[in-house]
Amino acid sequence: MRVGMEATGYSRWFERLLAEEANKRPEALRLMTHPGVGPITALAYVLIIGTPERFHRGKQIGTYVGMIPTEDSSAGKQRLGHISKQGNSLLRYLLVEAAQAATRFNPHWRRRYLHLAMRRHRSIAKVAMGRRMAIRLYWTWRNGCEYLPSLEFGSYAGQLEKRQGGK
Repeated sequence: MRVGMEATGYSRWFERLLAEEANKRPEALRLMTHPGVGPITALAYVLIIGTPERFHRGKQIGTYVGMIPTEDSSAGKQRLGHISKQGNSLLRYLLVEAAQAATRFNPHWRRRYLHLAMRRHRSIAKVAMGRRMAIRLYWTWRNGCEYLPSLEFGSYAGQLEKRQGGK
């Protein structure tokens, strides 16, 4: 019983320490405005990704983290397999968990998740939402803006400024 209490105290101390470290970094605070993203996910994302200027497109984040499917093409047939798992496994885990938290509390994320889960298996939908979370956090960080529900899932109505990748 005493060991369990000591472990609980240690984990609370560690969570407090991570929250203090995340509060010291403005980019982590910016990422924490997104639904589902807490101090642990934001701090891990900032420390593992490094700088957003390393990547020219949001798709490259999915590749870097290892959340894209492998491809086995032969004789004109394209078969997509399991995710590549090339990146950091901790960040992959945290992104999927953050996406699951966002689907619990945000109706837009929930609707998107349920749509994917009906077409594919739930586990595939969870990873797809984690990949979407990684790309969304990348653009939030790179553009220097906080989370805005009006920009959710490609709704750029009213945006007059130039976006990356457009003509």
